[in-house]
Amino acid sequence: MRHLNAKRLFIRLACVGLGVSTLFLASCETKEAKKSAKPPVQALAPTQQQQQPTPAAPSTTPTPPSAEQAQSVEKPDAAAQTIAEAEKSYESGQTNYKAGHLDAAKQDFNHAVDILMQGPVDIKSDARLQQEFDKITDEINKLEMVAFKAGDGFAEQQSEPAPIDEANTVTFAVDPNVKAKAEADLPNLQSDLPLMINDYVAGYINYFSTRGRGTFEGALVRSGRYREMILRIFKEEGVPQDLIYLAQAESGFKPLALSRARARGMWQFMASRGVGYGLRRSWWIDDRQDPEKATRAAARHLKDLYNQFGDWYLAMAAYNSGPGNVQQAVKRTGYADFWELYKRNVLPGETKNYVPIILAMTIISKNPARYGLDTVTPEPALQYDVVKVNYPVDLRLVAECVDAPVDTLVDLNPSLLRRTTPKDQPYDLRVPAGSKEIYETAIASIPEDKRVAWRYHKVQAGDSLTAVARKYHTTEKAIAQANNLQGTTLAPETKLVIPISASAAGSGRIAYSRYPSRYKAHSGDTVVSVAEDFGVPADRLRRWNRLKGNELRRGRVILVYKPLGPGDADRAPVSHHKKSAHKTHKPPVRKSAATPSKESLAASSR
Repeated sequence: MRHLNAKRLFIRLACVGLGVSTLFLASCETKEAKKSAKPPVQALAPTQQQQQPTPAAPSTTPTPPSAEQAQSVEKPDAAAQTIAEAEKSYESGQTNYKAGHLDAAKQDFNHAVDILMQGPVDIKSDARLQQEFDKITDEINKLEMVAFKAGDGFAEQQSEPAPIDEANTVTFAVDPNVKAKAEADLPNLQSDLPLMINDYVAGYINYFSTRGRGTFEGALVRSGRYREMILRIFKEEGVPQDLIYLAQAESGFKPLALSRARARGMWQFMASRGVGYGLRRSWWIDDRQDPEKATRAAARHLKDLYNQFGDWYLAMAAYNSGPGNVQQAVKRTGYADFWELYKRNVLPGETKNYVPIILAMTIISKNPARYGLDTVTPEPALQYDVVKVNYPVDLRLVAECVDAPVDTLVDLNPSLLRRTTPKDQPYDLRVPAGSKEIYETAIASIPEDKRVAWRYHKVQAGDSLTAVARKYHTTEKAIAQANNLQGTTLAPETKLVIPISASAAGSGRIAYSRYPSRYKAHSGDTVVSVAEDFGVPADRLRRWNRLKGNELRRGRVILVYKPLGPGDADRAPVSHHKKSAHKTHKPPVRKSAATPSKESLAASSR
């Protein structure tokens, strides 16, 4: 189901939140400066004609060159100076990052990229600058991923590469022994899908038995989380149970999987196709990442495709590239048979590989002992309670209410693009099994309009009211009043409600981050598609980047101001209007102890 113009997402993640600064901003500033500032008395780099020195009297003794002449002879290496300045800002960012000052670190990292992109030498004209740029953006992305795993990163959610992309790029030789064993085993395998062995399938059996073994094992382990749920839904929808291996091949059972073609979720739905099967998508949530909803949609879509083509191989091919491509191939050749279409080369290359990959995974999974996988143990099925909420609540608060790690709540609710439930629609919040009543009792102490900003704090030995207030950037008086405290002594193991100001939350006005993120356009991107991916209006994206129309040049760096959720609204948002949209890219003065930034860029949805 993925479009064929695949794009490299991982480059995009490296750019999001911390990446490339647009070159045209510098030129815009230069033009504005020319309009408003008086001409300088002397140009920055005077030429020999401008200097016009007074002729000196003839002399037999050579005259030493002037300072200006010496400078013109030995010009400094501008690229080296730019790199040194960028490195200095980047090192400052690392220092702040290690100290826990994430907002200050982000500002330093942005500044380092700006220095490279807005320097006196075009980054594309000097390999040293390009190398430095690649190094810095790669290192920034690594730090971002570490921060996210720690629960306090720059971005609220990071996608994962879809395994199908890697499998589609390999061409593996057929091992005659592997093929012969698979053919001998085939009659003993039970499946509700037609199974067969040919060179195409055997090549992928060889791949997943060797080089791709790690990918296969990881998917097999994760399958335990969702297997019971998937088989139940497939039975309810009346589709073959063994279509579960389509998800194993596509995503490795990763709800956050994102392919290069922007298919998303465990079942790799494109955005438009997902909407057609009831999968909602906004900057709050993406139902393609909800395992249960996406499974239901996938079952119905596969059933529709089978009803259209009357063949499961063609249905799977149409799932990959769209029914129109398969229908056109059948019409051109007159063959409604996948292998005939394969041989006649009328299907896209990715789609030709798609069915053999799924068949190979099915055959291996049904005979794990043959391939040395009988010792691999799948994870237990996910167990959770569902709480129906119609208010926004931060997952960090939910985690505090039920005494669970925030990562557990994130894993149970992968459709949330930010760690906050939607503001304007009901949501089925999943909490650890057995904790529904605990959550409902605890959350009752927090006013409904404060459930994004407020927190719970479990008192530890040695905690003081002063220290707790400082940690959450609130006052001792506010904490005392919210908890009816008498005095300042705190009993260990008790829980305190922490009132945190969120003046902008619930205002109904969309706020955008103060500092921009950058995205490098890929082949096939348009203004509308990028705007949809990041959850911002297309006209606002055009305004920020002074764009016209819908076309985007491959490689162009696009400025994006991230929309903020209620939980982010008091952490430095500004609403960008026409007059101010281009004035926010200058790196601000760094604070010594900045509040960690929680700005979040909607995960790329395809």
